[in-house]
Amino acid sequence: MAGGGGGGEGEPEFQVAPMIDVLLVLLIFFMSITSSQVLKVDKNISLPVAANGVKRDDKAAAGLINISWDKTTGLPKYKLDDRELDMNDKDGIAKELSARKGDNPKYRLLVRADKDCHAKYISKALEWGAEAGIENIAFSGLNHEE
Repeated sequence: MAGGGGGGEGEPEFQVAPMIDVLLVLLIFFMSITSSQVLKVDKNISLPVAANGVKRDDKAAAGLINISWDKTTGLPKYKLDDRELDMNDKDGIAKELSARKGDNPKYRLLVRADKDCHAKYISKALEWGAEAGIENIAFSGLNHEE
């Protein structure tokens, strides 16, 4: 006859399987609540410092344009969410932003531009948003030097 449990004198066995189950459930939970905007942020962009900037707390639907600066070519690279854009196709970009906005009056456009990017290239993103009918455009920056 095989005995299963611990005896009165031995130490009780630690059950690992239930703990792994709980950890996997927590992992899936935190992965599912992670904002998709966090995944679309370009880590290569160094944001400018805006000491008096205010953090936005609203959770309105938003389009994200990342503008990175290529120091070798001296030109910007635009990405809408996680897809690279051709800056010469302004009609196509405006149409896509307009389609994403749809009938949502609270839709906003978030622009994240590298601090080395020239203002004339940032204004292109503003033009695309204006042509798409987006009234709420926000800029992303840091409130302290990294």
